[in-house]
Amino acid sequence: MGKYILSFDQGTTSSRALLFDETFQVVGLDQIELRQIYPKAGYVEHDAMEIWQASLLTAQNAIKKAGISASEIVSIGITNQRETTVLWERDSGTPLYHAIVWQDRRTSEYCASLKQSGVSDVICRKTGLLADPYFSATKLRWLLQNIDGAYERALKGELCFGTVDSWLLWNLTGGKSHLTDATNASRTMLYNIHDGRWDEELLENFDIPVQLLPEVRDCTSDFGFSDEAFFCTKIPINGMAGDQHAALIGQGCFQAGAVKSTYGTGCFMLMNVGEAAVPSTNNLLSTLAYQIDGKRTYALEGSIFIAGAAVQWLRDEVGIIGASDECDGLAASSDMDDPVCLVPSFTGLGAPYWQPDVQGALFYLSRGTGRAEIVRATLESVGLQTKDLIEAMKSDWDAASDVQQILRVDGGLARSDWAMQFLADILQCPVDRPQLTETTALGAAYLAGLHQGIYPDFENFGKLWSLERQFTPLRAKTEMDEKYRLWGRAVAMLLNDQ
Repeated sequence: MGKYILSFDQGTTSSRALLFDETFQVVGLDQIELRQIYPKAGYVEHDAMEIWQASLLTAQNAIKKAGISASEIVSIGITNQRETTVLWERDSGTPLYHAIVWQDRRTSEYCASLKQSGVSDVICRKTGLLADPYFSATKLRWLLQNIDGAYERALKGELCFGTVDSWLLWNLTGGKSHLTDATNASRTMLYNIHDGRWDEELLENFDIPVQLLPEVRDCTSDFGFSDEAFFCTKIPINGMAGDQHAALIGQGCFQAGAVKSTYGTGCFMLMNVGEAAVPSTNNLLSTLAYQIDGKRTYALEGSIFIAGAAVQWLRDEVGIIGASDECDGLAASSDMDDPVCLVPSFTGLGAPYWQPDVQGALFYLSRGTGRAEIVRATLESVGLQTKDLIEAMKSDWDAASDVQQILRVDGGLARSDWAMQFLADILQCPVDRPQLTETTALGAAYLAGLHQGIYPDFENFGKLWSLERQFTPLRAKTEMDEKYRLWGRAVAMLLNDQ
């Protein structure tokens, strides 16, 4: 009999489940693509029941592929796309509406009014977040105001709100656990990250009944047991963290100054800043990194809305490529003197700009600009946006000299050698890609295994991190400075056009 951890990794574009053994090796994996729903411009939704059903199926399939018995699984960890908002009936578990995805911009006007009224200052001080449609509170408010009878039912305690972690947990436990963890709570715009509680003033400002909210736990906790019907046995659920926080853990970034960047649909960079929250003057987010045994560790976060999604755009909307793995070869064959620049603000600009209504654009086109040059510009846009985040973090943190001069990367786009080499060039620092790139799922599994005592403490877990490849700068700093100058000019033109 082995000891295995089952990790639910519910992303924006797919449901995934992975089985890890005692040595952190993946022994089973399954994935199902998730349907994207766009009812109108600026609206992005998922079918919440599809999320749950696909998640359960991938877990069952992963167990079959591993060839083990579910009775050998000692714990379950959950990691998830953050901020995506679900509202469901407490008795039946039926969603009242599609899940509203973190990318959704339908509450942009309301967020603008929060800034004008000064409420945004209260939000930032208490939650470390900005008044932006990205976060859950305004999505939940929209649901309560636009579904007939929802607000009244919420007051009666008939409804539950949750981000995707809570929604999966509710279903996994057969409706017995309405819980979340501190990292996911910290992304709702309703949670005071300094006091560690749902904030009464913010709930009043958004007119959200407290009866809706899940109980907040540590990232390692007793979240309940999976219903016996799903795996023919009850399995304890002991780990939970939002995907970017889980990736920070999976990358072993436990020391203040450690930085990781995850390149999935978007790009999310977190820097561990230790036991005290760091307020940002550069439109970064101050957030919880993780919470263990009641002890909060904080991070600075920079969120880029479009990273890997830009490659999907090339393939699915523009038709420039037939498959993502064509990008490296095309970029390498491009005319490096062509200055074409893509600002992929298809759903607005994230950090450090936070302009939700900016649209994407190509700059510096010439008659010689072709398919290869546009693909190259798309990959470069990821590195250029990352450079924006690094510069903002160094400016924000008094201990900037402690920032590690190495960036750890993961996510689907991190598999692109060309993109990672450009990242090292534009940052002028080493970029480390780990042997195990499933760092998000690993982080959730680690939290669950830590609670059960089969995985080591932070220090020893961090020592087990292993390098697959390090990318070091190859191009001259002067060349990269000019590229970054042109990028800044392009962004400025877009912002000035608003």
